[in-house]
Amino acid sequence: MAHSPSEIPTSVYPSSPDARTRWILERRSARNALDPLRPYAFLAETEAGGDGAPVDVATIFLTNRECPWRCLMCDLWQNTLEETVPEGAVAAQIAHALVNLPPRTARPSALKLYNAGSFFDPRAVPVAEYPTVARLAAPFDRTIVECHPALVGPRVREFRDLLEGRLEVALGLETVHPEILERLNKRMTLDQFRRAADFLHDEGIDLRVFILVRPPWLTEAEGVEWAKRSLDFAFDCRASVCSLIPTRPGNGAMEALQAVGEYHRPALDSLESALEYGLSLRAGRVFADLWDVDQFIRCGRCAEQRVQRIRSMNASQTTPARIDCVHCSRADSRF
Repeated sequence: MAHSPSEIPTSVYPSSPDARTRWILERRSARNALDPLRPYAFLAETEAGGDGAPVDVATIFLTNRECPWRCLMCDLWQNTLEETVPEGAVAAQIAHALVNLPPRTARPSALKLYNAGSFFDPRAVPVAEYPTVARLAAPFDRTIVECHPALVGPRVREFRDLLEGRLEVALGLETVHPEILERLNKRMTLDQFRRAADFLHDEGIDLRVFILVRPPWLTEAEGVEWAKRSLDFAFDCRASVCSLIPTRPGNGAMEALQAVGEYHRPALDSLESALEYGLSLRAGRVFADLWDVDQFIRCGRCAEQRVQRIRSMNASQTTPARIDCVHCSRADSRF
């Protein structure tokens, strides 16, 4: 069941969007020093493709201007700039990463261009860069970018038309919990998300969706339940991929909520349970984000096996037998 607004604690977190933004900004630390001509990170990954077979993915984390939204849970601003990058900088970053990434072991597959905000925000990625970026993406079958639903529109179509391969746009749904989505300060409604998803579908562009596991103000069991409901909604919006992200501290605001008991790290078991549910739907691919996974571990005896099981589910898109651990305080009936 959803909390009513009166049931969600509000001891430290403001009720109005403008006040929330100020509160979030006041709790930030300094951002990292970055070179606008270099991506702040890049790596080679493998993920299950649409046919279930593993595919190579070149993931590049672009350096550019900070996202104009101030979402409560976001820590990506730490690797952003305060100004728009010079023309040619984004292409230079991509070219640098592609030269320095290890050789791919399979045929060219996917290029992820994640930019800590919205690829289609012209203050982050200048529109004049689109043709050069598209040429750099030409060897790849698929280009994946991220965007706020509010910026899904003609620029998406413009970029798609320049690509030789297929375009996939990742949108942050976060949660379908009606009150908590609003409190995340994302300035988005579920209707707006669905309209953006419909636009992508009508334009023949694939949809990837980010979903939070246990955002603030939810119990452990509620966190799993609302992750499941969010998966249902995302696939109803015709998502081809859903990525489950355990809600992390690390941006100042989350620590402030944690200090007063309004946010708790989700358990690894919750991420695992949400992933199991998503895979059981057989509606599209589902991945669990395991970055910095150690902070979600509550039982050291079964942790290695449990993390390996999640990695196996990510890779195979199947659900192997659960890990039984007599040392855990886990109770499957909660879910």
